[in-house]
Amino acid sequence: MADNSLTEKSPSVSTTAMRRILPVDMVERGRNPFDPPPGLRGEGAVRPLDLLNGARAWLVTGFEEARTVLSDARFSADKVRHRDATSLQPHEVAEMDAAEPLKAEVAEREDGLFVFMDPPEHTRLRRLLTGQFTVRRMRELESRVREIAVEHIEAMKAAGTEADLVSAFALPLPSLVICELLGVDYADRAEFQERTAVGLSANSTPEELARARAGLYAFMRRLVAGKRSNPADDLLSGLIHDVESPLTDAQLVDVALVLLNAGHETTANMLGLGTFALLEHPDQLAVLRADPGLIDNTVEELLRFLSIIQLGVSRVTTEPVTVGGVDIPAGTTVVIATPEVNRDARHWPAPDVLDLRRSRTPHLAFGHGVHQCLGQQLARIEMRIGLGELISRLPDLRLAVPAAQVPVRNEMLIFGVHSLPVTWS
Repeated sequence: MADNSLTEKSPSVSTTAMRRILPVDMVERGRNPFDPPPGLRGEGAVRPLDLLNGARAWLVTGFEEARTVLSDARFSADKVRHRDATSLQPHEVAEMDAAEPLKAEVAEREDGLFVFMDPPEHTRLRRLLTGQFTVRRMRELESRVREIAVEHIEAMKAAGTEADLVSAFALPLPSLVICELLGVDYADRAEFQERTAVGLSANSTPEELARARAGLYAFMRRLVAGKRSNPADDLLSGLIHDVESPLTDAQLVDVALVLLNAGHETTANMLGLGTFALLEHPDQLAVLRADPGLIDNTVEELLRFLSIIQLGVSRVTTEPVTVGGVDIPAGTTVVIATPEVNRDARHWPAPDVLDLRRSRTPHLAFGHGVHQCLGQQLARIEMRIGLGELISRLPDLRLAVPAAQVPVRNEMLIFGVHSLPVTWS
């Protein structure tokens, strides 16, 4: 992500800032852009991680160990009450007393950043949101995903025989789906897409990013106000008018922005990078073309194989804990290395091989435990339909440049490609 800061009052959720305190070999992939960064590969499923801000954290690269961290209540996601080392400045690290981990005294959270909450605050917000991700709504969104995907592919074909798949397809598809989910009026969708595009562009200046964030926050405030006075059949309206325990406008804006950040950029990068991976593994692409029924397996294998969320998931221990035979003190930050976790040779045979016929086995691309991705069903729908329509409607889709010239997002914690020049006959 270019920057995931949601509001001035939010905990540090900027993955750009976090990127700056991580050793380069922990986030930058090598010559093969589909493999985990080389620094993640090493001895031990749980091992020390020295951050560039002077703090020491613990890195988890084992599958079962990661499941433990993500499901154990002693590992806190609350970045307001607990000091996460990945969000500290060097002077803050120097001031910390290791014997007395700093802990903010907060009586009650008044924001809506549920991804950075623990039960019971997280439980309340999560339950309200789960009630809005109904089977009926997902079925209706599936129909719209197909319409949007087909519309953009046909527009690419009508414009010629070359395109940047990221800007022409991978970015607008999830953006428009989020518009459907939140109930953004058609007249406002151009503004919504423009502001989100600026926030995700590698070419945006800090000033442009700040304006885009402020504009997007103001946009969401107007959207929430509109849903209060004129409700419709969308998620925000449901959170306002169909729940017993209503949220404040500020909480609703936070929730909307979390859903935008979690559901837009991740899916866009999986569509772009997933297509790149298939084009660079022609034997596997041929398997899928010969048997389109493998599309669900393809989505799961790409999610496992690519694991684009690199080191963006962290927790803080609330008491001493032992994981994988390693004793971790209270107040310690633990970072999940999802790309390496999903390549754990103890869990998968030949984990570094992309195999679309691989037996379906649980992976951690969507997390685990109470914070497991709320929109994972929708993300799967977008990937299944998006990739399926691309392959069927552009049967000779191929790269328009050598693979080495495809610009990858090595400077970001959410991996992908900045652009993907493709061509077809």
